[in-house]
Amino acid sequence: MASAAHKLELNPVAPENLLDPVPLYRELRENDPVHWSEAVQCWFITRHEDVVNGFRDPRLSANRVKFYEAQLRGQGPEILPDFLKVLPNQMFMRDGREHIQMRRQVAGGFSPQGLDTWRPAIRRTAEQLVERVQAQGWMDVVEALSNQLPPLVIAEVLGVPLQDREQFMEWAEPLADFNAPAAGTDMLALARRANTAMRELSGYLGNVIEERRRAPGEDLLSKMIQSQEEGQMTPEQLVANAILILVAGHISTTDQLSNSLHDLLTHPDQFKKLQEDRTLVRSAVEEMMRFNTAVPNIHRIATETFQLRGKTIRKGDVVFMCMASANRDPEAFPDPDRFDITRDSNHQKHMSFGFGPHHCLGAGLARRELEIAFEVLLERLPGLKLDTEELPQLKCHSLMFRGFEKLSVRW
Repeated sequence: MASAAHKLELNPVAPENLLDPVPLYRELRENDPVHWSEAVQCWFITRHEDVVNGFRDPRLSANRVKFYEAQLRGQGPEILPDFLKVLPNQMFMRDGREHIQMRRQVAGGFSPQGLDTWRPAIRRTAEQLVERVQAQGWMDVVEALSNQLPPLVIAEVLGVPLQDREQFMEWAEPLADFNAPAAGTDMLALARRANTAMRELSGYLGNVIEERRRAPGEDLLSKMIQSQEEGQMTPEQLVANAILILVAGHISTTDQLSNSLHDLLTHPDQFKKLQEDRTLVRSAVEEMMRFNTAVPNIHRIATETFQLRGKTIRKGDVVFMCMASANRDPEAFPDPDRFDITRDSNHQKHMSFGFGPHHCLGAGLARRELEIAFEVLLERLPGLKLDTEELPQLKCHSLMFRGFEKLSVRW
């Protein structure tokens, strides 16, 4: 049994562990792979095998509405009426047949063939963003590229007017923050901002949907409207899942792009390999997502009491699947702390997009965005390097999102 002092070091939300969680995850994988955190009052599952099985386990539910209500810390759910009205209608909050049915209505737009039709638009957008800053010789990657590319792309895929992208970001941020609040956050104020964002975004999308009903196109939103009109999705589910796609398509890919570029530039031998052989871009993207995922953890709720590795997980317990830890498990990835863009990604899949029924629907789109972004950076900015005069500013205040506030580069 670990000492009391050692237990304090294992606090997942301690600042040093949020800054660099790798030593913590290694300790837990080796000595306490199903770990109860007194600090967070949640379970943490850290081994690759257990994370895979956890994502497939029907006893671990994606329906986390009560979890979000609990974040109000004694305040009533009436603070979040609009947020809580939308949340249960999103597919990532459903289990079993309901989840499968909802997902099926959207999945066609995310097929490999469907996504490949968006490659020219992704490339055009990435090139335009890089061209804006190319002559100045430097940029903040977060501001100039990673905060811009995903919302522009997802807006085009959905068929939402591109001029509204800035508003998307304003709506997405409080919704993401409420999903993963930082320690010491004023939860009442954050809940009110999240509720306002959800109400305004719902109203906005409702208007766009009505316009698209009158004049359907080839975009994803038009396909979702057709499914809803055929009785396969309610109007509320249509709006809720359009919101989910907009928000999820923005936040995680934004963080992953900045994480990935930082890791590449801090491993110059690997960057040189990629510069010399552009065909490695696909395996490089897979390794960058494995090495430093933008979504380190996803939580589930136990629907019954059961045993796992000798520990009793009780009904109602919150269970975090530590995807970042699974991605560094030596049982799944040889020499896991080595950053290697030539790693065989087919040998063992990383967990950065989850696994099983709730595997990220937008994984294919995110991969294409990342691959094309790096192709454009390599083509347009061959002398790319970190700006040694402007230190990177990490965004690592929560268990569920990890990225950069600022990442300056020069060429």
